[in-house]
Amino acid sequence: MIRALIADDHAVVRKGLRLILQETSDMQVAGEAASGLEALDSARQGGYDVVVLDITMPGRSGFEVLKDLRVEHPELPVLVLSMHAEEQFAVRLLKSGAAGYLNKESAPEELVKAIRKVVAGGRYVSPTLAEKLAFEIDAGSDKLVHETLSDREFQVMRMMATGKTVKEIAAELSLSVKTISTYRARILTKMNLHTNAELIHYAITNQLVE
Repeated sequence: MIRALIADDHAVVRKGLRLILQETSDMQVAGEAASGLEALDSARQGGYDVVVLDITMPGRSGFEVLKDLRVEHPELPVLVLSMHAEEQFAVRLLKSGAAGYLNKESAPEELVKAIRKVVAGGRYVSPTLAEKLAFEIDAGSDKLVHETLSDREFQVMRMMATGKTVKEIAAELSLSVKTISTYRARILTKMNLHTNAELIHYAITNQLVE
């Protein structure tokens, strides 16, 4: 029996995932978490074969939770299930140690297939994403500028791109305004941008925000 930990801040999503897995004879939802901290606490209790993780949650982001899980439970596969398009996050998450990436709009049978594959030790990617990964390998070191950002910088950049102020970002991430201002300056320098307006334009052009 495959025991899954479902980490998503939306109760209706967790319920839907539970119903899907209940209809599968060899799977069950053995635990649920509504935040990043809850997911880490549950994983530490053990007894899971896979974590199905959303990346947009209150408190610690899915990126941070994924990093912690890879350090604390390197043998535990993490399947990221997100509302965001693959182009926005998938490659970065796979490079950070996710065993697979699946969009929430995927069919239920695709979720079951993905869970089975990562639990068996494989990696799950859609055909479209597999093609993108192959292209990146062929392209070598040619990276888009946002791909040079650290995970935290990428997170702050996306929040800036949605129009949030430095103060709002600091409050949401439980960091000081000074720290976020430092991140902002570093992000603009790395991306060779000068204003928030330029950053917003870049993010929209590259489909990094909805």
